[in-house]
Amino acid sequence: MKTVFHKSTDRGHADHGWLNARHSFSFASYHNPSKMHFGLLRVLNDDIVAPGMGFGTHPHDNMEIVTIPLKGALEHRDSMGNIGVIHPHEIQAMSAGSGISHSEYNHSKTEEINLLQIWVFPKERNITPRYDQRVFTEEEKIGKFKTIVAPVKSADVMWINQDAYFSLGKFKAGSAVDYTIQHNGNGAYVFVIEGEAKIENYNLEKRDALGIWEADKFKIDITKDAEILVIDVPMN
Repeated sequence: MKTVFHKSTDRGHADHGWLNARHSFSFASYHNPSKMHFGLLRVLNDDIVAPGMGFGTHPHDNMEIVTIPLKGALEHRDSMGNIGVIHPHEIQAMSAGSGISHSEYNHSKTEEINLLQIWVFPKERNITPRYDQRVFTEEEKIGKFKTIVAPVKSADVMWINQDAYFSLGKFKAGSAVDYTIQHNGNGAYVFVIEGEAKIENYNLEKRDALGIWEADKFKIDITKDAEILVIDVPMN
């Protein structure tokens, strides 16, 4: 097993007034040669957006983009004609493919929104752009990992154009959970959204992350009530 530990306090930080962003990997003006990506996971941004503010219309291509609202509501519009509002317990997945333009705004005029925006390099380039959003209930994630994004087309998960799997779980202190890598050659980037956990000799607090590869499975001990995201991605 190989590992890389990323403390929350070591993330890149940009405060634009309307946007307070933390970058797990190099992004925009934050550049850290040792944090360019984890396998094919390229971006994990932890964004707080002020009321009524957001990202104006901008283009993307050949990137798989997953957005997870943690608090508040996010308004989405894109060049395919999709218009929607995403709330906590909903997930947005988008294949930028051959090219798409979109905007993302805080839907509320009075409350902040906190969201995770995640980019993964695609398996196939220049596919037809695609947008989806889906609700995953709280009950589906209690005491176990619920796979929310996977490279399969079914009613239970959101499809991604990569051999990648995103799983969310909520766990009580004192419990433990085993995670098994879902695709041969993949690694797992374990991101603690809330709470605290221990993996091997690493104590992970809120927003800490541990990258694990060259392992088939690993155990997570929950030391404080926790919500955990695992991003299971090819390493090359």
